[in-house]
Amino acid sequence: MVKKITPVLFVKEIEPILPFWLDKLGFTKTIEVPEGNKLAFVAFKSGAAEIMYQTYASADKDLPSISADVRQGPTFLYVEVDNLEAIKSAVKGAEVYLSERTTFYGAKEIGVKDPAGHFITFAQFS
Repeated sequence: MVKKITPVLFVKEIEPILPFWLDKLGFTKTIEVPEGNKLAFVAFKSGAAEIMYQTYASADKDLPSISADVRQGPTFLYVEVDNLEAIKSAVKGAEVYLSERTTFYGAKEIGVKDPAGHFITFAQFS
């Protein structure tokens, strides 16, 4: 049985995405792996939700057989939330790729890019 699924997103640099998850969305950093004066890997958590980021350079060392594949992104995430208005306020200033809409399946959604260019759709179900 599957207990949990945690996405790992690959990026050139981790530092630019820190304010997005920590300051804007209120996640907590649970793992931090430095490499020199930069971060190679980081994990964030909020409640049961968890997301991880790893740099391309770290993947080159850690996963050399697939290091070219991890650069093919971006990743698309679909995140269910309790309060879309709070999310809209929190991600204000992020690039919007999906304007707010209500879907035929009952979700109110908005989509933004994180600072690394990954697509994140936030959805609230009535």
